[in-house]
Amino acid sequence: MTPTPPSVAVLIPCFNEEQTVSTVVRDFRQHLPEATVYVYDNNSTDATAALAEAAGAVVRPVPLQGKGNVVRRMFADIEADVYVLVDGDDTYDASAVRQLVALVDEQGYDLVNAIRVATADQYTKPNHQMGNRLLSSLVKRLFGRTDLDMLSGYKAFSRRYVKSLPMFASGFELETELTVHALDLVMPITGVPLPYRARPEGSFSKLRTYGDGTRILKAIISLVRRERPLAFFGVIALILFAVAVILGIPIVTTFVHTHRVPRFPTAFVVISLVVLAVLVSISGLILDTVTRGRKETKMLRYLGLEGPLERRAHRIEQGGDGEDGAAPASRPVGRAVAGRTPQ
Repeated sequence: MTPTPPSVAVLIPCFNEEQTVSTVVRDFRQHLPEATVYVYDNNSTDATAALAEAAGAVVRPVPLQGKGNVVRRMFADIEADVYVLVDGDDTYDASAVRQLVALVDEQGYDLVNAIRVATADQYTKPNHQMGNRLLSSLVKRLFGRTDLDMLSGYKAFSRRYVKSLPMFASGFELETELTVHALDLVMPITGVPLPYRARPEGSFSKLRTYGDGTRILKAIISLVRRERPLAFFGVIALILFAVAVILGIPIVTTFVHTHRVPRFPTAFVVISLVVLAVLVSISGLILDTVTRGRKETKMLRYLGLEGPLERRAHRIEQGGDGEDGAAPASRPVGRAVAGRTPQ
């Protein structure tokens, strides 16, 4: 039996995108007409909201500034089988959306990431490339995946992924957190190479190369501290101990030859560094235990939700109604809920 199509929500976070938002909404409605397209407007000072609504999107405001805040609100408010997140700058290929949705719904991936194949000079700027490679390399070393374009703004998610994500990011460090959540829980994820084109004339990027790059780097450091505390504090402890050894060798050598400690301040610093290194190591061990417990809780939450293949089978059994009485795909699948995340 062929299942009915999944309910799909196309999520477009926007801030001052009046030059492109109409095109993005129309393109996704054309290539995936059964989906509901949402534009969450983040205090735009231009006609973004009005143009998005005129193009057929469901428009909702988000007063708290920052892309992370917008996406967190989207994930909390909207119910669907498959979520497609895309930037509103018309740089991504809407014609590939069915491929992304199929990988989630038919093959069971929790995260499908569009890997940008640059066709635009703005993306191939050396500083943008270097920043992306640096951040991706750091995540690779920590979590082991090499084939994902971590900072891509075009992704598809399962409901299980979206409803198990404890999101903390407020700005452009969002993409880092989205990737790390999937890697940390060893979710089924994949990447699809897709063309990435230049913004249309008159449209400007909100990404600040150095400012947002620094924020993303800080987010990675914070994630390492939170997700790999033993390694994080272990490195700090090793550095402290190494400094103590370097400072302590002359003191020990002098003591062996003269049986005297002529530099008490230095000896005091050495002892303090050794004690501090031990305390930092113990902190890492304690936090590693806490992190394991928190990860187990997240994993149990993740495993307690239906996966995409289970939801697909459920739609066959229930005649396409979906879990929790989800609305048919021809109507908006979102449900605004104030103050809590829908379960």
